[in-house]
Amino acid sequence: MSFSFTLDSTDPDSRARAGRLSTPHGEVLTPVFMPVGTQGTVKAVAPRDLRELGAQIVLGNAYHLYLRPSHETIARLGGLHRFTGWDGPMLTDSGGFQVFSLAHIRKVTEEGVLFRSHLDGSQHFLSPEVVMEVEEALGADIAMALDQPAPYPSSYEETRAATELTHRWAERCLAAHRRPDQARPGGQALFGIVQGGLEPDLRRWSAQTLVQMGFPGYAIGGLSLGEPKERTWAMVDIVAPLLPPEKPRYLMGMGSPVDLLEGVVRGIDMFDCSFPTRIARNGALLTPEGRVNIRNARFRDEAGPVLPDCDCATCSTFSAAYLHHLFVSQELLAYQLASVHNLRFMVRLMERARAAIVAGTFEELYHTFVAGYQESDPEVRAEQKARWLAARQRKDVLTAQQTRAQTSAPAD
Repeated sequence: MSFSFTLDSTDPDSRARAGRLSTPHGEVLTPVFMPVGTQGTVKAVAPRDLRELGAQIVLGNAYHLYLRPSHETIARLGGLHRFTGWDGPMLTDSGGFQVFSLAHIRKVTEEGVLFRSHLDGSQHFLSPEVVMEVEEALGADIAMALDQPAPYPSSYEETRAATELTHRWAERCLAAHRRPDQARPGGQALFGIVQGGLEPDLRRWSAQTLVQMGFPGYAIGGLSLGEPKERTWAMVDIVAPLLPPEKPRYLMGMGSPVDLLEGVVRGIDMFDCSFPTRIARNGALLTPEGRVNIRNARFRDEAGPVLPDCDCATCSTFSAAYLHHLFVSQELLAYQLASVHNLRFMVRLMERARAAIVAGTFEELYHTFVAGYQESDPEVRAEQKARWLAARQRKDVLTAQQTRAQTSAPAD
């Protein structure tokens, strides 16, 4: 099966769309949420569980897989699909955001990015050409071009320079991509990534520039970096209408339930985020009213499921009291059951959105869900996001420093 995108229906009252992606490993109905399997695995969830909860396409990360176990190793073992045991469609991110987050241990040049591994401190160089080699070796159905996000906050000049570099790297990715033939089985689609930070004119310019390059799909990147949500959606409102309606649109790294519907109402087709599995491992479970903390004492004697009308394997099999017990006892099964529930919640929300778009009732679903879902305070959420990004950067730097110190220490 070759790669293509078809629009099945559009909502009469918004920009929401229902479509279908055809890929060499199967069809994907959109809008779709993609579980994140950064290192070749969705944390705590097996491929069989992903299939059962309705996941259609899984995301991997070229940066992490390049470092460990290496793209050459994965290619020798039959490619990422065979290596991971997932036989459905896959998308690999180029690693641009991950390298961007290594602010203290990387150097960006016109040619590419020189950085030290957060694993062992070893030095590496990623260019658009190398990234294409890595993603082709991994063999996902969709590959992402190498991009350069602008940090938040950043000056107009910094943002423009990062956007210009993204455009030049996008051209080089297209030139280096050796599997662009979408008319044959095994062809790999390469998506371009729109940058431009929070500058409206740069966002328009980036979208128009990338559209002229003729990618088979487009992503909106460089958002959800700590900026207020209203500014995030203002950028999406600018970019989405400029992208070709006959090609898929992917909003990178946005993943709360409300984020998904806010994206869908603006014409976005694809989403990914580690949010549902990350909070699951901390005992936070998703419901239509917002998150609940399964560790709370009120669940200790709850004989029913966490969410009575949820059809996930967790809610269909186990009581909330049992999940509470697993978390307070620090049992590993807790992470799997909570992750399955949260992923199914996200997947099912997109299934409901698609059905509503086809039926012409998406506006009702959108307003009802957003009104009923209680998100955390925006300022608290932004502060938490900033702390998480800073903590990850500090961890990467510390790990690299410790590794270098160990490898340079004299032998006994």
